[in-house]
Amino acid sequence: MSEAVSVPQHQLFESPNSRTIEIGPWSITARTNPISNAGQSDALQAAIGGIPLPEMTFGNNSLELEHKQSGWRYTFTTEEALKGVRNGELQEGDGGVKVGYADAWLQSRTGPSSSIPMPKTVPTKPFDWTYTTLYAGHEEPSSSNSIPWQSADRNNASHKIPLTELTRHDPILFYAEIPLFEDELHDNGASHLLVRIRVMPTCIFILQRFTLRVDNVLFRTFDTRIYHSFTSSPPLVVRETSGWEAPYDRVKWRLPKRDDLTPLTDPMWIAKILSEIPSEISQEIGAGTRWKGLGTKVEVATLA
Repeated sequence: MSEAVSVPQHQLFESPNSRTIEIGPWSITARTNPISNAGQSDALQAAIGGIPLPEMTFGNNSLELEHKQSGWRYTFTTEEALKGVRNGELQEGDGGVKVGYADAWLQSRTGPSSSIPMPKTVPTKPFDWTYTTLYAGHEEPSSSNSIPWQSADRNNASHKIPLTELTRHDPILFYAEIPLFEDELHDNGASHLLVRIRVMPTCIFILQRFTLRVDNVLFRTFDTRIYHSFTSSPPLVVRETSGWEAPYDRVKWRLPKRDDLTPLTDPMWIAKILSEIPSEISQEIGAGTRWKGLGTKVEVATLA
């Protein structure tokens, strides 16, 4: 059993759609609002370049961090996340996905034996219909001090996220879940982005998770983890981004019960299975899409 951890002084503030904690030099605000209305959606769609919005878009949700001593501000927002979605023809590294039955469907209607004419179509602006994004949060332009991210030193223990600390049963002073968007991909799967934050007596921990399921094709996860220890001196923020991908059947094969497909809709279960698959598959080969998000990168920012 771990030793008791002293709880530092902190203040909590709440309004109908936001919660804030002020602890030491930090001010952290989680904003959770209903799905964007028509007017808000139109403005957001224009701001991100005109691509169709996900079915459930929470355009007014955000997580905002401010380190008052350094003037550094870091934020997670729906708008910036969607700006990370490819707008235009997919390029090498985008990890473009085609629905499993698309080729057979097209062949059945355009092949030599087909008597069914193709319907007239209107050209649409291309974009990544899976809403895959490598967004990892962003520094606010209003930051009074712009602090660069630098590659972590693998031999420096302070440049790693300490899983032991995060799995202790320390008190949780502040917790929030902030959905940014979700889409069912025209009934071909699901794509969603969610941010979670925990503030504990010793640290701040954030997990933003993008999860993609394209039925009968693949699973994909992109995680951003941000960690800060209140005892770090000078103040240090660790950011770890990790991408995994695997063919649909390889994940489905891991189901606890063959007749229960429910876990395939659970982002936590999907992420667990993808991380258990050998990394040379899940973080290098993936599902053969050549997605540039595969692998893990660790960076640090010194708030001085």
